[in-house]
Amino acid sequence: MSNELELQELTAGEAQEREGLADWRVLRGRLHATFRTGSMVRGAELVERVVAAAEALDHHPDIDLRYFRVHLVLVTHRNGSLTEADVALARHISAIAAELGIPAAPAEPLEVDIAIDALDIPAVLPFWQAVLGYRPVSEAGPGGEPDALEHRSALGPYVWFQQMDAPRPQRNRIHLDVEVPHDEAEARVAAALAAGGRLLTDRWAPSYWVLADPEGNEACICTWQGRDAAAQSPD
Repeated sequence: MSNELELQELTAGEAQEREGLADWRVLRGRLHATFRTGSMVRGAELVERVVAAAEALDHHPDIDLRYFRVHLVLVTHRNGSLTEADVALARHISAIAAELGIPAAPAEPLEVDIAIDALDIPAVLPFWQAVLGYRPVSEAGPGGEPDALEHRSALGPYVWFQQMDAPRPQRNRIHLDVEVPHDEAEARVAAALAAGGRLLTDRWAPSYWVLADPEGNEACICTWQGRDAAAQSPD
């Protein structure tokens, strides 16, 4: 595969539909896979094999090793997007896991973002940056100022700020965006409703559903689907 083809950017849908990626799910522009190793020893064996494959392909995943599972995240760091290089490495990793007899758990990957509504984002953002010890992301808001924060080692949730046009005292100003595998979203929504939640709107589904707990605290169940038609959560 040529270097130019390897770095060809893929949309979330294009990546998710590639053959050989049954173990993988796209969440917030990255490929995620969880493998249930059952022990630290088995997990370390999988990681060792993955690292060797990554070195051979000169393309490297983020790896989280726990005693019962290994979670991997793929994105092409050079341009911050999904590419054919990520697809190729994902297939290699799945083949290694299959050879070792380690099952994937495609329903388990999860991304949680914290969304903060603000009238004056440049005034509010530095407070949260200081409290969390986060750094501004490279992307900037419409005014050229940062409008999101991230953990320096990508260990904590992403925090983004939603521009408000007027005060909204009747509703909470902070909510969670919970990005799940696209084929798990409706089940997650149903479970939330069965647990006493309320559906505020499904107008933007399958990009996201807006839910609230019994006291009105809000969360959005999100997927990669339909993002062209729904760029952000509703105000």
